[in-house]
Amino acid sequence: MVSTGRSCLTSSWAAFAGHREDAGLDLPDGVAADAMLARLVDGSHAAFAEALADVGNCRRPIRLDGESMTVDRATGEVLGRFSSTDTPLGQLYVPCGNRRAHVCPACSRTYARDTFELIRAGVAGGKSVPPMVRAVPLVFVTLTAPSFGYVHGVRPDGGRCRPRRSDTVETCPHGVRLACSARHEEDDRLVGGPLCPDCYDWTGAVIWQWHVPVLWRRTTTALRRELARRLGTTEGRLKGVASLQFAKVAEYQARGLVHFHALIRLDGPDGPGSPAPLTADDLADAVRAATSSTAVPAPPAWESDLSRVIGWGRQLDVRIVTHGGGLAGSERLEPAQVAGYLAKYATKDSGLSAENRDRPHLHRLADTCRELHEHAVRRAEWRRAGLSTVVPLDSQGSDHYALIGKWAHMLGFRGHFASKSRRYSVTLRALRRARARFRRLVEQSARSGEPLDTRDLERRLLAEDDEATTLVVGSWAYAGTGWPRPGDAVLAVAAAARAREYAQWKAETTRTAAAHPHR
Repeated sequence: MVSTGRSCLTSSWAAFAGHREDAGLDLPDGVAADAMLARLVDGSHAAFAEALADVGNCRRPIRLDGESMTVDRATGEVLGRFSSTDTPLGQLYVPCGNRRAHVCPACSRTYARDTFELIRAGVAGGKSVPPMVRAVPLVFVTLTAPSFGYVHGVRPDGGRCRPRRSDTVETCPHGVRLACSARHEEDDRLVGGPLCPDCYDWTGAVIWQWHVPVLWRRTTTALRRELARRLGTTEGRLKGVASLQFAKVAEYQARGLVHFHALIRLDGPDGPGSPAPLTADDLADAVRAATSSTAVPAPPAWESDLSRVIGWGRQLDVRIVTHGGGLAGSERLEPAQVAGYLAKYATKDSGLSAENRDRPHLHRLADTCRELHEHAVRRAEWRRAGLSTVVPLDSQGSDHYALIGKWAHMLGFRGHFASKSRRYSVTLRALRRARARFRRLVEQSARSGEPLDTRDLERRLLAEDDEATTLVVGSWAYAGTGWPRPGDAVLAVAAAARAREYAQWKAETTRTAAAHPHR
């Protein structure tokens, strides 16, 4: 049978293995099996399955009690009523929406898909972004943290960690050999940890992490100034000549410090996709100049500490994605490739997550955050008692490290994991609002019996003004978080894993069909 690359799957393609009757879920322990058996015994299995599907296999949904009604905006007529008692399990379940994969795999996958669409739109257009953005300069930048001491690492091609380079191996002041002949794996608990814990600058690492959001903000300011200088204008008048837009994602390294991946785009003065006054090479050079010249003064953490000036690490990677007339040549990055790369890191487990709890150096960084917080609390007590302290206050009159203890689980990083400039592309809020509008349109279509009007659907879903003809009025009260039975969460995770396998299989099958349209 002949089929096109975008057609429905035919009998010539193998069916998804997970849909076979003998393909059971991968359940890690007996808790889930007991929960499933209990659901079958009391007859609530179908209701649970329906509720699980409604929240997209969320691991820890939010439970609500209440009711709502749908009202016609024009006439005020009540078109329908809905109550939590009408739901399969007697309460309304809504997804938790957490972006972290170790908290909720299903919701983090939704977040990753939204981030993918947001980033891809800024590279290739779509979702209210004009397609002309494909033809303006775009660079992919990776900014790293500086070194705070020698650490164990995974080397390319399975090489040794830190092999000795001469017969005499250098030792630190504490007598530790600054060499390691081991070949570490990614899951080795030593990876990212210092060779000598006593030599490692734990305080400096945490202070850098605490101030890196400010460092990024000043870097973007320095980049605008550098572009203005190259264009012969001032920073204040730059928007009349060019517009700088970016999307940035933070990723934790094995040593516990973040580095940033950013897409930086240069538009003309007339909005996204308008002709830029500089080339991609000029933009790349401006990025290098701005990052090398940007620094942030960091006050001392305690009385005997020294003031620091923090900046980016020496490992700066700037790759051109589009030159301003199409994609770059030999090592071209496809829009979907770049968007998928950044979206993956937007949901990556961070800080002291479940998979990192056995790494001692991460606990040491968290403890250092708490120590800095305790010193800040002690200094506040001294000030209230009228005693002087040499550690300065910030512009609001607060201690610089008074809140760092609240971010100990994030190892001192207080910034956003995914952020963008205002006009880079569509927003996550707009994408979520579009999903809600689509569900509402489907419900209206089912209620009226008329087919869904798909003409200009994307514009209507992403429009700022709500064109809906109905209004939903409700009263809801929080009833709890999570499934009512412990084994239900395990079933949700297993179902989410199967759904992800199916999505990956479907995407791979679609790519194969596109590559072999006559197969």
